[in-house]
Amino acid sequence: MTKKQQCWMVTSIVFLLIVIDQWIKIYVKTHFALHECYDVTSWFKLLFIENNGMAFGMEFGAKQFLTFFRLFACAALIYYIGRIIRQGAKVGYLVVLSLILAGAMGNIVDCVFYGQIFDSPVFEPARFVPFGSGYAPLFEGRVVDMFYFPLVEWNWPDWLPVVGGDHFIFFSPIFNFADSCITCGMAAFILFYRNVLMEAESSKH
Repeated sequence: MTKKQQCWMVTSIVFLLIVIDQWIKIYVKTHFALHECYDVTSWFKLLFIENNGMAFGMEFGAKQFLTFFRLFACAALIYYIGRIIRQGAKVGYLVVLSLILAGAMGNIVDCVFYGQIFDSPVFEPARFVPFGSGYAPLFEGRVVDMFYFPLVEWNWPDWLPVVGGDHFIFFSPIFNFADSCITCGMAAFILFYRNVLMEAESSKH
């Protein structure tokens, strides 16, 4: 595969995954009220929530800081991908990096634009509004999450001294397609390409 073909491959993967991610988010946001849940199966649900933080609903730092950090990280990753393509990168490694980049950019779209183009009703689905008249300033939109997999649920016995009678759900995070792209990309990187950076670093010495 030529360098030009690799560039087109990365661009196509990133574009396609962002389109899929945004289609799912916009559908959920315009058809589900906030916190509305639809049971696909007993262990797979669509539960519409929004968050201000990192992947899987985690909160960390100020909203604008997170958005600009994501933008900086994406710019750095794009630069890195361009550099390794010029150096003759493996196709599989480029696919892995494309997954991570697409996931990060998918969530950036929410942060940058959703607050400008959507209203935010409480008991009904959101609606598109004229640009700039939405629920939040530019760069302060909330990320849409919807995939919920409560695979196993149980109540701990009251006699256990540590957890008491707490209700436990195995795998409680709620996430979106972009989060899945990042997670799959990072998992593949760790499993198959974790030595790439080490080899690049050792070649400098």
